[in-house]
Amino acid sequence: MPRRLTLFASLILTQAAAMAQTCNGNWPAIDYPVTRTVDQQDNYHGATVADPYRWLEDANSADTASWVQQQNQLTQGYLAQIPGRDAIKARLTKLWNYERFSVPFKEGGRYFYSRNDGLQNQAVLYTMKSLADMPRLLLDPNTLAADGTVALAGLAVSPNGKYLAYSTAASGSDWNEIRVRDIDTGKDVADQIKWVKFSNTAWLHDGSGFFYSRYDEPTEAGKLAAVNYFQKLYFHKIGTPQSADTLVYDRPDNKDWGFSAQVTEDGRFLVITASQGTENKNRVFYKDLTQKDGKVVGLLEDFDAAYNFVGNDGNVFYFHTERNAPRGRIVAIDVRKPAVLSWKQVVPESGSTLVSASLVNNQLLVDYLSDAHSLVKVFDLRGKPLHDVKLPGLGTASGFSGKRVDTETFYAYTSFTTPSTIYRHDLKTNKSSVYRQPKVDFDPAAYETRQEFFTSRDGTRVPMFIVAKKGIKYDGSNPTYLYGYGGFNVSLTPTFSVANLAWLEMGGVYVMANLRGGGEYGESWHEAGTKLKKQNVFDDFIGAAEWLVSHKVTSPAKLAIGGGSNGGLLVGAAMTQRPDLFAAAIPQVGVLDMLRFHKFTIGWAWTSDYGSSDNADEFKALVKYSPLHNLKKGACYPATMITTADHDDRVVPAHSFKFAAAAQAAQAGQKGAAPILIRIDSKAGHGAGKPTTKQIEEVADRWGFLTRALHMDAK
Repeated sequence: MPRRLTLFASLILTQAAAMAQTCNGNWPAIDYPVTRTVDQQDNYHGATVADPYRWLEDANSADTASWVQQQNQLTQGYLAQIPGRDAIKARLTKLWNYERFSVPFKEGGRYFYSRNDGLQNQAVLYTMKSLADMPRLLLDPNTLAADGTVALAGLAVSPNGKYLAYSTAASGSDWNEIRVRDIDTGKDVADQIKWVKFSNTAWLHDGSGFFYSRYDEPTEAGKLAAVNYFQKLYFHKIGTPQSADTLVYDRPDNKDWGFSAQVTEDGRFLVITASQGTENKNRVFYKDLTQKDGKVVGLLEDFDAAYNFVGNDGNVFYFHTERNAPRGRIVAIDVRKPAVLSWKQVVPESGSTLVSASLVNNQLLVDYLSDAHSLVKVFDLRGKPLHDVKLPGLGTASGFSGKRVDTETFYAYTSFTTPSTIYRHDLKTNKSSVYRQPKVDFDPAAYETRQEFFTSRDGTRVPMFIVAKKGIKYDGSNPTYLYGYGGFNVSLTPTFSVANLAWLEMGGVYVMANLRGGGEYGESWHEAGTKLKKQNVFDDFIGAAEWLVSHKVTSPAKLAIGGGSNGGLLVGAAMTQRPDLFAAAIPQVGVLDMLRFHKFTIGWAWTSDYGSSDNADEFKALVKYSPLHNLKKGACYPATMITTADHDDRVVPAHSFKFAAAAQAAQAGQKGAAPILIRIDSKAGHGAGKPTTKQIEEVADRWGFLTRALHMDAK
C-alpha cells in the first residue's frame, strides 16, 4: 500500500469554514479574493501530493488573468493607504537621479561605455576614438519603447570596429533579438536574429560575421513557459538572412547542453564552451578557423570541473579552473598535447577564491575574493606574482578587460556606501586614477559597515555584512532587512544600492549574509548548499537572524527578510520553517514549488543545485523544505509581500501565484493574522533590464510595506 502525503489537505477548506484562531499580531482582517481549488493529485515515488492550485500555472487562461487582477487590486489598495509611501518614492526618485557609467572597453580603435543621466529608464551607449574626444551617442534603448521596457541585453563590437551586434530584450523576457548597427553611420543594417536566449556574440576577426546560440522557435502559447532544450550554435554572415545561417555545433544526443562561443584574440580559434544546466562544470571544444573545413575538436570533455577560457599563446590555451583546486587556479594547456599530465600550472590555488582572470599587457590580471571582498593581483605569464592592484577599501572590483597589447585597463569599484566609481589603471606604472565618479545626494561618512561571523547550526562559520547609520543603538529596536541568496555558486559582495541607501536613511539596518551554496569560498562552499545539503543554506540564514536578535541588532518584531529568485526560495523556506523569527518577508520572483520547477522554461537546469522530484531521495529532501508544500493551516506567518511579473520566463510566475494562494488560505480566518499579499508587475520579467521607473515603484512599495509591518515612523 503506497504511503500517502496529505500536503495541502487542510488548505482546501473554504475561508468561511476555516476555524478561527488568534495570532499575536494586531492586524485587521483582510478579505482575500477567493481562489478556487481543483482535485489534482500527483504521485511521487509512492507518495501522493495534492496540488489544488495547479490551474494557476496556465498564465494564458482567462481565470488566471482575473485572479491576477483581483490580487493586484487588493495589494495596490493596501499599499496606497500606507502613510509615507509617497514620501519614500519621492526620496528614492531624488536619490536615483545621479549620473552613472559602465566600465569602458576598447575594440577596433574605439572606446565604448554606457551612461545613464539619472532617471533614464535605460542606459545609453556611447563611443569615442580617444579618452579626450567628445563621446558620440551610438545606441539609445529608450527610443525602442516609450515605456522603457525594451532593454539592451548584450553587445559585441567587431574587431575591425565597423559593426556593433546588440541584443535586446522586451518586457524583461529572457528571449533576445540581435541586430547589427554600422558604427560610423549609427544606423542599423538589415540583419536580424530571433529566438536567441542565454547567448553571447563572438565576431570573426574580419568582421564578416559572428557566432551566436539559439533555440528552435517556440509556439506563441509556450514561449514564456515551455521548456528550453536543444540549444544550437550558429554562424551568421553579415548581409544574409537568418535562414541562411550555418549550424556550427549542436548535440541532438544531449538536449540539455548549452553553448557559448569565443574567438581568440589572434583570430585563429573558435573556442566553444558546452554547459549542462547550471552545473559549475563544463566541456570545451575548439575549431581552427584558419582551416577551410576545420572540424570541431574536443579538448576538455570529462565534465569534471569548470574551465573558463582566459586567452591563448598560439596553441597554448590558458584556463581558470577548479579542477583539483576548489578555490581556483590557472593552467596552460597545449592543444597539441592536451593530456592532463602535460598541463602546466601557471597560478596555483590560494587561500582566496579566484573569481576571474584576464590577459592584458601580456600579464594575468586575477580577481579574487577574500571573505567576500575583492583582491586583485597581477602575474606574469609564467605565474610569477608581480604586484597587487591597490583598491580603495573593502568592496567589490570588476572589469579589468583588454587585449595583450593594451597598457591600460578599466575597472569599477563599489561598496555599500560607495557608488560605483570607474577607474583607469595604468599597467606600466600600476597606478589607478578616477575616470568617472558619480555624485549622489548623501554623506557616506554618516554610515558604517562591519563584517561579523556567526556559527551556523552545524558549527560552520558564516560571514555577514551589517550596514547602518553611525551611532545607532543596538538595543533590539532597529528595523532590520536581512538579505540572502545562497545558491548556484553566486557570491554576494559589497555593492552600492540606492534602494538600500533609502532604507538606511529611514533608520533601517541592512544585513547581507554570505550563505553556503554561494561561491564566496569556492566550490566546496557551493556544494555544501546543494541538493541533499540545501537545508544548510536555510540554517545559515536562520542562524544569521538569531545572531542579530541575540546581539540586539534587532528583534523578531523588527526583523524582515528578503531575497530574489533562488533568494526567494530562501525567504519562503525561512518563513515557513521559523515564522516566529520574522515580522515580515518579501520573497521576490522566487522558486517556491520545488516539486515542479523543472517543468518550465529553463527550470530543468537548476537540478544541479536543487536535485529533482523525479529522484526518490531528492524528492524526500525537496518536499521537506519546498515553501509551497510546507505552509500549515493555523500557523501565524509574518506579513508577506510576494513579488513576481507577468513576463518572467526564468522563474515562471506560477510559483508565486500558487504560493500566494496557499499562504492566504493558511492564514485566513485567524484573528490578528498578518497580511499575505502578492505584487504582480506587468511588462516585466525576472529583473534584468527593468526600467528605472519600475524599479523605483517596486522599491517604494517594498519599503512602504515594511514601514507598516515593522511599525516604523513613516514621516
